[in-house]
Amino acid sequence: MGQMIPDLAAAASRASAAKIKSNGISNGISNGISNGISNGISNGISNGISNGLNGAGKKCQYDPTFTQKVIAATGPNANPRLAQIFPSLVRHLHDFAREVNLTVGEWSAAVDFLNECGQMSTDRRNETQLLCDILGLESLVDEITTKQLATSTTQTPSAILGPFYRSDAPFFPNGTSIVQDLSPSLPWYDQALEDSAFLSGRVLSTDGEPIENAVVDVWHTAPNGLYEQQDAEQPEMNFRGRFRTDQGGRYALYALRPVAYPIPDDGPAGRLLGLLDRHPNRPGHIHFIVSAEGHRTLTTQLYDSRDRWVGNDAVFAVKDELVVRFEPREGDGQARWELGYDFVLGRC
Repeated sequence: MGQMIPDLAAAASRASAAKIKSNGISNGISNGISNGISNGISNGISNGISNGLNGAGKKCQYDPTFTQKVIAATGPNANPRLAQIFPSLVRHLHDFAREVNLTVGEWSAAVDFLNECGQMSTDRRNETQLLCDILGLESLVDEITTKQLATSTTQTPSAILGPFYRSDAPFFPNGTSIVQDLSPSLPWYDQALEDSAFLSGRVLSTDGEPIENAVVDVWHTAPNGLYEQQDAEQPEMNFRGRFRTDQGGRYALYALRPVAYPIPDDGPAGRLLGLLDRHPNRPGHIHFIVSAEGHRTLTTQLYDSRDRWVGNDAVFAVKDELVVRFEPREGDGQARWELGYDFVLGRC
């Protein structure tokens, strides 16, 4: 019994020491966490304020009143529409320049680029318009305009004009072909035969009534992917024509199923695609401008559903409603395929 008392005392002493050690560790951890959080918050706030001040200094490094001075220079007799949109244009341009810290060298290169687009443009090819196409600008403006002017949800959707339109295509009687001088000597002769197609349909008003004497202006590339003004081997106005609808609003013509093609890379627009690591391909399509008295002119394109680029157009112009399916045509020596399509025009 007497022997146990010293043992109990020793045990108590050890327990007390362990408790003190435990409390020390616990307090150390607690204090460490507390100090860490406190210091972290303090440092975070301090750094945030410091960075914010530094950022504010960078943001204000350019004259904050400059843009407004340019806008305010517009006079009281300015063109009303220009006076309305010019301030927004200036703000966006100036904000872009400040955001990317545009340099004089970069600005000068951009000016040269735009000048080259204009210098390359002719009545046969519009390089500046092609630039707008690859930027998606023409497709966007087309959508905006169409929705602003739409008088019915049944109207045929529009699409971009493109840079290779010619306004003076010849008129042909319904049922004739826009394919000229098809010869076995042509490198794409066999493909032209394989893709020969008969196109027909009606031009209607939004109330379903056929429109007589409407003009259907149509054009597309040759099987080599070139429009006639791009190809010295093609005759003038090849794969182009205008047709007038009959009393039933009907039109009909022979053409070819369209082929995919790359937009031209021999100019600044094509070089820009290369610098952006973008493909240049357009899905196979046929262009149309359909016009009639008392109705809004429709500019659109029809896209062949077989084409792999329908879902990835270089100029962002494809709309689901304009993707069509050609069907085999029987009993016609001039065409192996056929497509029926009605155009619906909105009233003015």
